[in-house]
Amino acid sequence: MRIEIRNRFSHEITLSGEAETLKQLLKAHLNSDLDLRGVDLAGANLAGMDLHKIDLSRSNLAGANLTRSNLSHAVLSRSNLTKSILIGANLTRAVLNGANLTGADLTMARMAEASIAGADLYWANLTCADLTKANLSEANLARSTLVNAILVEADLFWADLGAANLTMADLTKASLTVASLAKACLTGANLTGAILAGSDLRSADLSEAILTGADMVEANLNAANLAFANVEGVDLSVAKR
Repeated sequence: MRIEIRNRFSHEITLSGEAETLKQLLKAHLNSDLDLRGVDLAGANLAGMDLHKIDLSRSNLAGANLTRSNLSHAVLSRSNLTKSILIGANLTRAVLNGANLTGADLTMARMAEASIAGADLYWANLTCADLTKANLSEANLARSTLVNAILVEADLFWADLGAANLTMADLTKASLTVASLAKACLTGANLTGAILAGSDLRSADLSEAILTGADMVEANLNAANLAFANVEGVDLSVAKR
């Protein structure tokens, strides 16, 4: 069967050949000088593929199946990953700046030290994802699911986490300066040493959260639920109530 992969913008053929599946065709040419920037791989089944260090910037991967694929050090800046499936994928140190991950499933994805600045993760599922030291500054995580996610030392400067579910998430030493967390669920979350200066926590649920040593300067806690939260070493007098 003849398969063609085209550029999403110019519609020119990037790769073509005889293969049983698109995955098989890609595998046969990954070690060549193939330029995959801007390719249209929407809906493609790329599960388990080794795509580490591949430049897929500005590509269309909407609805693609990338379950357990290796995308470590890959470049996906400004790519369309809307509703893509990235369950258990390795995105360690991947570059996803400005990418569209709306509704993507990133359950148990490994994203340590990934650069995801300005990306759109609205309604994305990041349950149990590892985002240790990831750069999520100015990212849109509104209504996303981050239950049991690891965000240790993550940069969430000016990120939108409005109505996000961060139940039991580990945000130890995370930077949430001027981040929006209005109506977010942070029940049982670990925010030890986190920087929440200027953050919007209006109507957020912080019940049973650990806030030991957190910086709450100018944080807006209006109508926030702090029932049974551990606020040892926290100066709540500098926060807005």
